[in-house]
Amino acid sequence: MTSATTTPNETQAEHDVRNLHAHGGKKIAPGEIAIGVIIGRTSEFFDFFVYAIASCIVFPAHVFPYLSPLMGTLWSFAIFALAFVTRPIGSFIFMAVDRAYGRGVKLTIALFLLGGSTAAIAFLPGYATIGHGSALLLALFRAGQGVALGGTWDGLASLLSLNAPQGKRGWYAMMPQLGAPLALIVAAGLFAFFLSTLSSADFLSWGWRYPFFVAFAINVVALFARLRIVVTEEFSRLYETRELQPSPVIPTIRSEGRNIVIGAFAPLASFALFHMVTVFPLSWIALYTDQPLERFLVIEAIGACVGLLAIIVSGFVADMIGRRRLLGYSAVGIGFFAVAAPLLLNGGDLGEVAFMVLGFILLGLSFGQSSGVVASNFRTATRYTGSALTSDLAWLVGAGFAPLVALAISAEFGLAASGAYLLSGAVVTGFALFVNKELAGKDR
Repeated sequence: MTSATTTPNETQAEHDVRNLHAHGGKKIAPGEIAIGVIIGRTSEFFDFFVYAIASCIVFPAHVFPYLSPLMGTLWSFAIFALAFVTRPIGSFIFMAVDRAYGRGVKLTIALFLLGGSTAAIAFLPGYATIGHGSALLLALFRAGQGVALGGTWDGLASLLSLNAPQGKRGWYAMMPQLGAPLALIVAAGLFAFFLSTLSSADFLSWGWRYPFFVAFAINVVALFARLRIVVTEEFSRLYETRELQPSPVIPTIRSEGRNIVIGAFAPLASFALFHMVTVFPLSWIALYTDQPLERFLVIEAIGACVGLLAIIVSGFVADMIGRRRLLGYSAVGIGFFAVAAPLLLNGGDLGEVAFMVLGFILLGLSFGQSSGVVASNFRTATRYTGSALTSDLAWLVGAGFAPLVALAISAEFGLAASGAYLLSGAVVTGFALFVNKELAGKDR
């Protein structure tokens, strides 16, 4: 079959996208699945971190200057959560697009919407220019990002997991998670550079906008890198033989609701820690200390390098002791860290470094294996859609409101409250892993 041939049940739009990215019959090496996954996740996480950092150090002054710094940050975090609320809506919409027009068409529309929404934030006028309209536009663009993220699910992570050799599932499971520390290193580095080279006035006027332009460029690169894989005939056959086809959302929820919920709560400890070492401490430093923000962003970038190595280590460890057991041990470690975290974050320069290094080590070990921990529980007919919905719910429950809740309770009750919040995530993860007994037999 040549690239010019339309396969059965293939729409003309999907056929056109396939021809645009044809390889001239050249087969793609299996390792390109992993490359596509890492590129895709890096672009998504970069959007996440650019917006999150701006929520801490830009939007309170640019969009909410009439509020106190604390209230401005809390409102920024409330808008931050909109993307996670609208993400399931995007999945519902784009799964229908996938069934009607094909995976390539869906991915193209979703990534252009994501890039467009991100670039639009770069042009956002402030409160001084259009008043409360600034917050409304920011909320609209953030919601657009969320809808788009619901459509960026390409099934490559599931395909990677299903094609993993026996005894190597932990190694392949950690690959999608490498995108998070890679994105944080670049995002934190960009903001640190502009903060250190520009005056405060210039940074708040135009300097903060450049990372959003970079995010748009990365999304475009990610689009073509992923389309080059997912629309080829070879990978289309892999999707079909693995039965990774979109199923209707509502019937999938009815039949797989239990697995979706368990899958969303199993990684809660790592998601809570994810924010405790990235978004939350930056907001705390910005609000309650006089430290240069660029200095702490550099510390975060160094911590992300440690986390990157820890994610890689998690692949080896999971293959030795099992993913479920590693997640359980990590949850216990996060529970102990939750007790010490407030003391470390409030313990001066050395304490902050220790907080970041220890936090990122635990984050790498847990987050590295948190992707799709119950994917093997889904029936083949619903695995593609079920995995997407599980990811949406996991980010909504574990990530969407985490910065808002952690900052609000810490401002009211002190840093110890943030430790209690993190501890609750560890407890929920332990309970979800205990309930999901099938995982022990299916994925070690």
